[in-house]
Amino acid sequence: MLDPWRLRLLSLLEGLGTVRAVAEAARLSPSTVSQQLAVLEREVDARLFERAGRRLRLTPAGAALVRHARVILDQMDAARAEAVTLDSELAGGEPAGRVRVGAFTSAVNTFVIAAVRTLRLKYSRLRVDVRELDPLDSVPALRRGECDVAVTAVDALPLDPDVTHTPLTDDAVVLVTAASSADSGPVDLADFRDHVWSAEGPGSWTHELIVRTCRGAGFEPDLGGVFASYGPLLAHVEAGLSVTLLPELAVDPRYRVRSFPLREPLIRHVTAAVRASSATRPAVATVVRALATAASN
Repeated sequence: MLDPWRLRLLSLLEGLGTVRAVAEAARLSPSTVSQQLAVLEREVDARLFERAGRRLRLTPAGAALVRHARVILDQMDAARAEAVTLDSELAGGEPAGRVRVGAFTSAVNTFVIAAVRTLRLKYSRLRVDVRELDPLDSVPALRRGECDVAVTAVDALPLDPDVTHTPLTDDAVVLVTAASSADSGPVDLADFRDHVWSAEGPGSWTHELIVRTCRGAGFEPDLGGVFASYGPLLAHVEAGLSVTLLPELAVDPRYRVRSFPLREPLIRHVTAAVRASSATRPAVATVVRALATAASN
């Protein structure tokens, strides 16, 4: 008999790579995680991982078990959700249960919270939790089972049989400058090669966007401001200390800045991603529909 809790730890290990990272995510001690993974190996009677430096790498048997584990865990969630929904229907309302949404900052600010508020007012037995995630982290978190719906941004809709994407909105990337700028759009990025730039930290979606796009325009951006969130970044731009690239959803009107379309347009597609095995859960489907409605308003 396989223990679902141990299967979830194995799924986390596939995404995080180290026992310490799994322990932090699961709020356990590293020794407890190691013990439980060892028990799982004995239960399966197969070698599930091997050490590669400080990381644990899944063997083919371990990778196969992770694929099955995700289906099993989603089926268990679906069974629990269906029981709650049927009980809710008898009480006169549906859907019900708990859905975890991971979303990037500007989506949270512009339409995710609005969708969650609408759902709370409409469905008393549906709980929606929201977690802020960088677009680069959202689908990996979805795969690890850390959220049920990932509001993410992709340059092109990926083909992945394990994850389904529902389009929510298209978001154009714009050049953002101080409000006093005399430029007029659309603009060529190459004209800003001598400007100071600002971005979020390395590894973030916006950092990768700026470096990649500026290099494509023939120059390396001079990063004079690196910030953990959009607020300080926009304040830096507002003060005339830098320029930046941001998706339109992220340009907060509280800051006195100007946005210019790019002469070579760059569009990111905002989607609601769910694991294919949980896409038919009534509560998950209801949340995705609410996000689509809120994003279109």
